[in-house]
Amino acid sequence: MGIERLLPCSVKVAKLIQKSSCDVLCIIDRQVPPELVEQFGECRAFDKAFDSVVSCFKSQQLNLPVVYSPIQELSDYHDVRTYQKAAAKSLERAIKAGFKSPLLLVPASKRFANAELCTVLGALDQLYVPIQLREDVPEQAKRIAQLSLLIETPRAEDIIKEALVLESGRMVARDIGVGDPERMAPPRVEDYVNNVLSSLKKEVISDLDVLQKDYPLFAAVNRAANQVSRHRGRIIFLEYVPPKPARKTLMLVGKGVTYDTGGADIKAGGVMAGMSRDKCGAAAVAGFMQIVNEQKPADVHVIAALCMVRNSVGEESYVSDEIHTSRAGVRIRVGNTDAEGRMCMADALCRMKEIAIERQLPDPHLFTIATLTGHACISAGDGYSIAIDNSVAQKAGHARLLQETGQSFGEPFEVSVLRPDDFDFNKGKVIGEDIVQANNAPSTRTPRGHQIPAAFLIQVTGLDKHGLESNLPIKYTHIDIAASACVFPEIPTAAPIVALAKTHL
Repeated sequence: MGIERLLPCSVKVAKLIQKSSCDVLCIIDRQVPPELVEQFGECRAFDKAFDSVVSCFKSQQLNLPVVYSPIQELSDYHDVRTYQKAAAKSLERAIKAGFKSPLLLVPASKRFANAELCTVLGALDQLYVPIQLREDVPEQAKRIAQLSLLIETPRAEDIIKEALVLESGRMVARDIGVGDPERMAPPRVEDYVNNVLSSLKKEVISDLDVLQKDYPLFAAVNRAANQVSRHRGRIIFLEYVPPKPARKTLMLVGKGVTYDTGGADIKAGGVMAGMSRDKCGAAAVAGFMQIVNEQKPADVHVIAALCMVRNSVGEESYVSDEIHTSRAGVRIRVGNTDAEGRMCMADALCRMKEIAIERQLPDPHLFTIATLTGHACISAGDGYSIAIDNSVAQKAGHARLLQETGQSFGEPFEVSVLRPDDFDFNKGKVIGEDIVQANNAPSTRTPRGHQIPAAFLIQVTGLDKHGLESNLPIKYTHIDIAASACVFPEIPTAAPIVALAKTHL
């Protein structure tokens, strides 16, 4: 699929306001074109809120409507997201006013080196239309006809090109993330990926016998859903092989729970709404692979696994107290069927470890990306991803680098650290079990509730045998995006694929 089919509208570079064929001018910076200086001064004279709220008015000098969405007054603690938010609000106001061809003046910033790119991404963010609306009501598939961007730098073309590549990845992530439980049920995610990422190498694991034998923890979660053909689980492997010998290998596993009822530990009290978004980890991995496929890094090898499964409830549901043996041979007692995310990813993560070893891949770095815990939301707060390195990745300073990069590109991270307590928490309590999958309390009521699953994934995959003192240390990072991927009913953000791409590609 060409990148143009993944973009929300036609996007072009503008050279002059008067020749841009736009129907509205969008401004977010207080440094305005000379033709508007006098009018902006008049507005400020009688409206004390002029530089703090979005306004729309007609410029007689330019004979053009203007939307002004001011960047807020910056403190020492603000980051580049202020530019993204201002750009998004300007486009939102232009669309509400009925305009179809806005021109956005993209400001530079002495403080934020990537302000121009982030401003463009903020504008594009506002233009996304959910896949089901695009498919069901084609006349509403685009919110505007054309977006023009005036960027006063010789790098304008390059900035826009990069933004469009990143946006194509975010589109893929949003499409999978926002799709309802039927539109993005596992078999239909497979169809979507086959269409969008047709040039990548693929392997799809869907045979029940194979899943039960090679991915037993995933198969347990899939057991109830497997009774309905359109809900049957899939593990979708994608691979990008670089044209030159690889200097490093990225191996990403995404949680793709297409609907999370909680299983036998059913979600009650109205909290099931929005649980179709529990696939945003796999969605982010697919979006990242779209960026990889467009950028085609010369020496970075990338392998991904989308663990697409529905945590259904029914007579075939897996239940607490069951004992399952992971792919790595670890005996696990189920403590809570609503802790299905770690279950559906664990065996695929183990397979990634095996691939890295069997194929002697250079400098492998394994990742899990998941909307995993409510604890991540209350500990980090809305809009922030959490990165947790194992000892090997921590020694390399990975999570701190990811945090620094994310800060620069509007996808902030908090960094958490694994402690002995996190591993001890998961240890088996009775003879015959090595690991307990979860306790029976919500993560929000469990101290260290987002670190414990990361320890679990290390313990049940055999990654604990590949630490700093082992013969083959392997880097591993768990990324919990429960607080950053989306706050239902808002559109998924596609975090953290921009930060990952800028860090690793």
